[in-house]
Amino acid sequence: MLDGPIKILVPTGSLGAGASEAEVRYGIAQGAHAIATDAGSTDSGAAYLALGISKNNRGSVKRDLTILMQAARAAGIPLIIGSSGQAGGDRNLDWTRDIVLEVAGEQGWAPKIALLYCEQEKSVLKRYNADGKVRPLPPLGPLDDATIDACDHIVAVMGAEPYIAALEAGADIILGGRTTDTAVLASYALWKGVAAGPAWHAAKIAECGGQCAVNRLEGAGVLISIGQDGFEVEPLALSNRCDPHSVSAHMLYENSNPFLLTEPGGILDVTEALYRQVSDRSVKVTGSVWQPQPYTVKLEGAGSRKFQTVMLIGIQDPQVLSQVDLFHDRMLAALYDRVHKTIGAAAGDFHISLRMYGWNAVSGDRPPPGTPAPREIGVLFVATADSQEMASQIAKACNPYFFHFPIVLDGELPSYGFAFTPADIDRGPVYEFLLNHVVELDDPMELVRTVWIDMSEGEKA
Repeated sequence: MLDGPIKILVPTGSLGAGASEAEVRYGIAQGAHAIATDAGSTDSGAAYLALGISKNNRGSVKRDLTILMQAARAAGIPLIIGSSGQAGGDRNLDWTRDIVLEVAGEQGWAPKIALLYCEQEKSVLKRYNADGKVRPLPPLGPLDDATIDACDHIVAVMGAEPYIAALEAGADIILGGRTTDTAVLASYALWKGVAAGPAWHAAKIAECGGQCAVNRLEGAGVLISIGQDGFEVEPLALSNRCDPHSVSAHMLYENSNPFLLTEPGGILDVTEALYRQVSDRSVKVTGSVWQPQPYTVKLEGAGSRKFQTVMLIGIQDPQVLSQVDLFHDRMLAALYDRVHKTIGAAAGDFHISLRMYGWNAVSGDRPPPGTPAPREIGVLFVATADSQEMASQIAKACNPYFFHFPIVLDGELPSYGFAFTPADIDRGPVYEFLLNHVVELDDPMELVRTVWIDMSEGEKA
């Protein structure tokens, strides 16, 4: 146990987003006991898990790792990273591992590295499912083997326990697969015996770094100081500050209930939490409660099923712009009719969408009557089919309609503009999250594989 609060330096909301050297120096000077950061999420879609690639470019991740590894080594504190390589699959984790090894070599450091893998074999999940240990989350129903087989990669979202075990075993650097953001940040404090309520709540508030500060655009990270009765949070940028509103509001982030947060092994309840300004820059939070629950972890599985071809068309015709909804409906009907007539049954189970950028492409909702006409719109045509060749053929069949399709049938023909030539662009597979389920575990470690790299020994353990 340590005397006083446990201080966790959270340098950024996501590894590669841009850690600040000055902010990290400040956090270290305040006595940080560990550096912890998340490195990914599902925010950007299923492709990163299905393909095993990172959303962030290698250079930005290496830059952040260079700063953080240098600081951790100099201070003699662990560096903890979760959801490595964006999606936390085995390939994502290995990608991050290789960067860490490269940076360590450049710095002349031989750290002890724990790799926490959480990608799952399909046969293992089928066995859990057959034993009744997998249950769906809304809106999905019971899991079947066919859905498991359709996934390219499946991860079990880890809690804090694998990180605690790695810290106990003396890891200098921990690279975790897919993990809840909060578990990564809470693990060190939980390892040191801090009360679970403050530890999990502090981690939730700090998960996005400086996003819990008053000026979310000023600075990247925060410092959380966690004690038995509560925690304090302050931005690492000295020009920024936290206040009770900016801190409490973060419980709303990616959370359907602002008072309850479900994590592996329990529920964080902040219904009675109090947020109090204790300095110009920091807020103290008390009253957080942890309610233990049966241990479950979420399964995330991604795969591809269909293929898409897209075209982008610009329209400035005033008659179309004065009746965008009518144009959309008539054009869409004409396109479906053309595919049925020119390709027929061979088109299979296809789908066409027209996304009217500048009008309602983001929401899809029809604007209320009286909404002013836009100056121009961009029509994103998307054809989805069972094969790339068929998606491409559907786009080619529809292409001629985007030259002069009139909204007034007996009027002068309008002209529209293609953004590219050739106009049709094969987008490739459509990647989807196919699982929204949790699996019940008797042991938090049973779906985790830990691999050690001790660079001082020059070999894997």
